[in-house]
Amino acid sequence: MDKLQYGINHIISRNRDGSHATQSNRKRMLMMFAEQLKDAGYKTNNMRPSDLKGRHINTLLRQWQNDKVSTGTIKNRMSNLRWLADKIGKSDMIKDNATYGIEDRKYITNVDKSVTLENINLDNLSSHIRQSVELQNAFGLRREESMKFSPSYALGGYDPYSAPVIRIKPSWSKGGRYREIPITTDAQRDALMAALTLAGDGSLIPPDRSYKVHLGRFERETKAIGLGQTHGLRHLYAQNRYRELTGFDCPAVGGVRDLTKEQKAADLVARQTISNELGHNRLSVTGIYLGSWSMK
Repeated sequence: MDKLQYGINHIISRNRDGSHATQSNRKRMLMMFAEQLKDAGYKTNNMRPSDLKGRHINTLLRQWQNDKVSTGTIKNRMSNLRWLADKIGKSDMIKDNATYGIEDRKYITNVDKSVTLENINLDNLSSHIRQSVELQNAFGLRREESMKFSPSYALGGYDPYSAPVIRIKPSWSKGGRYREIPITTDAQRDALMAALTLAGDGSLIPPDRSYKVHLGRFERETKAIGLGQTHGLRHLYAQNRYRELTGFDCPAVGGVRDLTKEQKAADLVARQTISNELGHNRLSVTGIYLGSWSMK
């Protein structure tokens, strides 16, 4: 670890903003940026984070563009650089994305990005990871939420077959937002019963394992069976829930058509409901999962 990386690591250790996953991704990216600057010829062993300047940002951006890194990934990387710039007191060092010619990211594509477990062999997953995946499938949980999930807390004193909702603890969720998700199917109750039987009063992270270690194992096991980061299960939940609430498929699944006045009203209510259940505070985000009726 050279001087620049050491300094970045020190800043990260003193500023634990965001979830564990966010912190881990931020550290990985910022360390990679230091390596890329070193490869570009900068003497990073003699640099402190406060020595970073606009020319270093331009060098990184040119490298990413030459490597044909996607717009979404570049925006994520710029976000992490802005975080670092803010911590070193140089928030004005990095301009807005438009200044760098970074095009707007297209979030809503009307492409079905859902993943189903129908052809996935969950028997190849270890018990705690399998139950987390089952809960993601049943409730549309984020990966971190499904790993930290404590059935006894989530059920709030109820048993799985009488509980009306599950409670998502702020410390599990992105942005630290508490929320409740209704239990509407027998499959959800069965998944909760299996999780409660396995975890008891604990969580779905084995007691002898840290979150970081368990995350690494989660990533390896789900990748091995073709699930990747399992985010497609969240898409599937949103789409199934939309159909349950409206009686018709969302545009990402069924394509675009003209809606009646009643269907438009049902669409709006469903999107707000699903936004709340997924833990988002913006209604527009549901377009990522459901698609948009305005995209012909």
